[in-house]
Parts: sequence; structure tokens; C-alpha cells
Amino acid sequence: MKLSLRKSRTASASGVSGPARLDRRTRNIVKRLRPGDVAIIDHVDIDRHAALALVEAEVAAVINIAPSISGRYPNLGPELLMEAGVVLVDDVGPAVFQAVNDGDTVLIDGDTIYRGGTPIGTGVRHDAESVAAAMEDSKDGMASQLEAFSANAIEHLRRERGLLLDGEGVPTLRTSIDGRQVLVVLRAFDYAADLRSLRTFIRENAPVLVGVDAGADALIEAGYRPALIVTDADEITDKALRCGAEVVVHAGADGRVRGGERVERLGIQHVTFQAGVTAEDAAILLAHFHRANLIVMVGSHATLVEFIDKGRSGMASSFLTRATVGSTLVDAKAVSRLYHHRISSWVVLLALLVGLVAVGAAIATTPVGQEWWDHLVAWFDDLSGWIKGLRS
Repeated sequence: MKLSLRKSRTASASGVSGPARLDRRTRNIVKRLRPGDVAIIDHVDIDRHAALALVEAEVAAVINIAPSISGRYPNLGPELLMEAGVVLVDDVGPAVFQAVNDGDTVLIDGDTIYRGGTPIGTGVRHDAESVAAAMEDSKDGMASQLEAFSANAIEHLRRERGLLLDGEGVPTLRTSIDGRQVLVVLRAFDYAADLRSLRTFIRENAPVLVGVDAGADALIEAGYRPALIVTDADEITDKALRCGAEVVVHAGADGRVRGGERVERLGIQHVTFQAGVTAEDAAILLAHFHRANLIVMVGSHATLVEFIDKGRSGMASSFLTRATVGSTLVDAKAVSRLYHHRISSWVVLLALLVGLVAVGAAIATTPVGQEWWDHLVAWFDDLSGWIKGLRS
């Protein structure tokens, strides 16, 4: 995925500078970032979802207290930051948090961070080559991650077998899904390209549009209105929550909703879906147990690396959800390939008319064609005379 970044940062031969924004949780800091800021975070193995949020906030640089690629598995976030042109200085250590206040201007020169001309930390400044090398080395950690995933999947199935096997706890919806196709949109993993490639599919099939968290905003930005929103009310705008879609608030296994206070404050009418799965998987299970005949995923993970990049807790949920749904679930990229070369009926009709005109013009240039034309003119003259006779 190629993303453009409007570079409002201060850049020169001496380095890159901008106002610092600090938070150990990437999820929290992205809500406060402005274009040109320098995000200082503490995030081991930056995943692609977090990186996408940083890129969309148009940060100038990311300073990570922890290793952005620890080697446990080939996480996808640093690669996305490099593609977007974001400066990444890695593994600088916790002292930077004590040396900088929120809003202070910091300068990154090479692999060193400065505040007011004083060096406050040094790390590893990544480029495309160093990230690619670290990603290659981290593939050795996949085996241990898969072992941990297997154990987690067994535990998850034990806790959620009623939901996965029988749909226990799935709420009733106003939105009609039975027998229809459903398009579930997440704001991750090439979601914008997926939506563009599905324009013909959406136009011809009118699927039920489901936005998961910020996926609802993605649908609105693309010119669509979601019929259903599944969210924990954290990573979604007020505009999307108030767009008129039916809202299903996702609560964790403990019944807690991450953005519950916000939902109450906005007065959003909603139903609650309590389950120990991710919001994405809750949307899939809603569509499945309401008998959708096809579920198309936009912005979802499809490869093994993408599943692992989601994090250990979410891997088991996603894997078992997909095993439950089976062949009903397909990725947007597969659907777009089926529709990529389809031709609209009006285009076929136009091509047919053009062909008939061309054939007629070719025949008209021959002696036989000229004879046919003379007969046609004579026939029209006779028809015209007959009509005039009727009128008289």
C-alpha cells in the first residue's frame, strides 16, 4: 500500500524537527496528534494498524522507546512508516520520556534526538533497507508465535464455544441481512484500495454495508452510508455514530465497553453484543448468524503474517471466527478480481450499435448495398404515399 504524507514538518540538512507528543500507548496518542508532530511512544513491535493511524495523523517522525521490530515475528508497522516517508528512530530508551514535555520542540539529527540543542537520547534510525533486514531476521520467531497461538486458540474455544457453535449472545438486529450479501469494512490493511476496487460489486449487488469502528468513517469518506456499525465507540467519529446506521456496541467478555461513556453522552441508540472476540469478529458473527449468504471483508488481514501482526489475543478470535463462518467469508481482493473485467450492459449495447453501424456503412459501399438502399428508399416512398392517401 502506497500512502502519501503531506510533509508539514521542518526538515533540513540538519535533521527533522517538530512538536513532541508523548504517550506510552499508541492508541491514545493518535487522538492528539497534528500534522508535523513528533510522536514519542513505547510500542514493542509496531503493528500495521498502529502505523496506519500514525501515518493518517501526518506525523513528521516517530521516536520509539522500545524496539519497533523485536524479532518475535515480522510485524508490518515499520514497513508502512517507511513507505509513507515517516522518520523512525528506534529503541531510544525510557530517559527520553523524562527529558521532554508534551509540546516541546525536538530535533532528530541522524540517530540522535535533541531538545533545545541538548542531546537527550540516541537510538537506531531506520530506513527501508534496515527494516527489510530486520523483517527477514524476525521470521525465525514465527514458530514460537504459532505455538503460543495454538494454546490460545484452545482456551478461546473453551470460553466462547457457545457463541462460535450456536450463536449464543448474538443480538437481534433491525437491519435485514437474511439471504443478502454483506460488506464488512475495517480501516486497515489496504482498505482504501479495496473499496475502490469494489465499486462495481457494490453497485450491482447492493450489499449490506457494515463499518467496524473507523471502518464506518472509511465508508462515509468513500461516499457510502453504512447500514450497520459495530464498534466499541473508541476509534470512530461522532459523525459516523450519528449517520443513521444501526449501532451495535461491542462489549468485552467482562461486559465493559471501552467507549461506553461516550455512547451514553451522545445518546446513541444501540444494542450491545457482549463477547470475548474482537469488534471485527463480532461483525462477522453477526452477519453469519443472521444468515448472510456472502460476507466480503475490506481491510481485513488475510495472510499468516497479518494474523500474527494483529497480536496474540486477537489471533485466536480471528482464526476461530473464520473457521466458524467457512466459505461464506471472502476477502475483498478475491471479489474485486471477479469484477475487475466485467463490462456494464450499456457498454455492450453501445458496442453492438457501433458494430451494426459499421457493418451497414460497409455494405452501403457495395453494388448490392446500393441496390438495397434504392429498394429501401422506394419502400419508404410507397409507405409515405399510402399514409397520405389514408389522411385524404
